[in-house]
Amino acid sequence: MRFDENAQLDTSQIDDLRGGGGGRGGGGLGGRVAAGGGGLGVVGLILYFLLTQLGGTGGGGGGYALPGGLGGLAEGETTDTSQAAQSCRSGADANSELDCEVVAVVNSLDGYWSDALARSGVTYQPPRTNFFSGSVRTGCGSASSAVGPFYCPGDNEIYIDLSFYQELESRFGAQGGPFARAYVMAHEFGHHIQALLGTNSRVRPGETGPTSGSVRLELQADCYAGVWAAHAESTPTESGEPLITGITQDDIAAALDTAARIGDDYIQSELGGGQVDESQFSHGSSDQRERWFTTGYETGDPAQCDTFARGVDLG
Repeated sequence: MRFDENAQLDTSQIDDLRGGGGGRGGGGLGGRVAAGGGGLGVVGLILYFLLTQLGGTGGGGGGYALPGGLGGLAEGETTDTSQAAQSCRSGADANSELDCEVVAVVNSLDGYWSDALARSGVTYQPPRTNFFSGSVRTGCGSASSAVGPFYCPGDNEIYIDLSFYQELESRFGAQGGPFARAYVMAHEFGHHIQALLGTNSRVRPGETGPTSGSVRLELQADCYAGVWAAHAESTPTESGEPLITGITQDDIAAALDTAARIGDDYIQSELGGGQVDESQFSHGSSDQRERWFTTGYETGDPAQCDTFARGVDLG
């Protein structure tokens, strides 16, 4: 996957909560991401399962249920989009810098879902995407990098410590690559679409299991990610030209590999060091996650992502 080097990037929906122009952590937007740290580490995995078993996702997306009442920035933390505007101007920047790559993917996701929902008579409201390092306060409470990327329905924003991508490769053993990373963001955008459509209300907090509402919500977000992937090369920028080009079968395979590495069964058995317990599934098995991404990709139709339909086979 590549980005059109002449395409202009829009940084207006990106907030940088890291260092440089404000916040904690490493350099400002456009700089190299520091190696190591962050992501869904072993300690984070243990905490993750404890919290999902006790509290579920609460209708959220991606991470665990966060303690409420802690909305807003941490003390001394500020947002800074000026460095984004300076560093992430074109597709050429997206091809060379991880920060700008994520900006470009966000642009593509906004473009696709804005048009797709408009055709269904739904007004699209873009989510803000926040880059943070170490910890962050959100409309859903406070969180650390151990949560991994997540969507907060309390403020309708997405949060990611970019070091998670390194964690996927080094600890989870994922293939990695730009399209695999794009899948992660597309999944979180899927949770935003669910929030706009009210799908979150169909999930009972704390419910787990292979056919639980939590699993259905996550699998649908995977399917929505696949739908975007099917249209990524035809979604234009303001210039009318597609921002993303050259998606290959290797790219799709890398996305599927990532989906498999964050399945409940894989995490429990390979990273959690325990037995697979389907009663505690909250995100779906590796096979399920691959299946529903593939459903979205092969059909390109959000209507085919109804994991809540009566009698639907979740896989």
